[in-house]
Amino acid sequence: MAAIFDYLLDSQISRQWRGLLAALADEFEAQIGRNELRQLMHRVGSRFAEARPLPACDSTSALADALNALWRDTDWGFVELSDERDFLSIVHYCAPLPAFGEDALAWTPAFLEGAYQQWLAALGAQGLAIRQASEFGDDAAIEFRLARVAA
Repeated sequence: MAAIFDYLLDSQISRQWRGLLAALADEFEAQIGRNELRQLMHRVGSRFAEARPLPACDSTSALADALNALWRDTDWGFVELSDERDFLSIVHYCAPLPAFGEDALAWTPAFLEGAYQQWLAALGAQGLAIRQASEFGDDAAIEFRLARVAA
């Protein structure tokens, strides 16, 4: 199955940007530490979401539909949401993050973290924070969780 996901992601990432994004990521890593890169990508994700506000959503299902419409329009994969006991699970599939290179997967997911934080805060999720809960996996999935901020 991993080979299928690799193929689909490879065909989804525009060839015209691969070399530039990989070189950009390499230079960023040479000049900026990984924690700072995560913070930068979080801010970029927040700006991305701020420029693309979601409509009002009255349920988890409506939120998933709104997010998937946006991701579909930008060719950034799709998302599945799940209400768990202590958190909202957000599993994002097929984001083109590998375009930055394998090493950059340590910090590029913060883009999604920042975007989800911005959207959910705008929808009223005050006092809650999005945190990355998994690495970008062989199944091209990465999980984030919305939960109460630890005091």
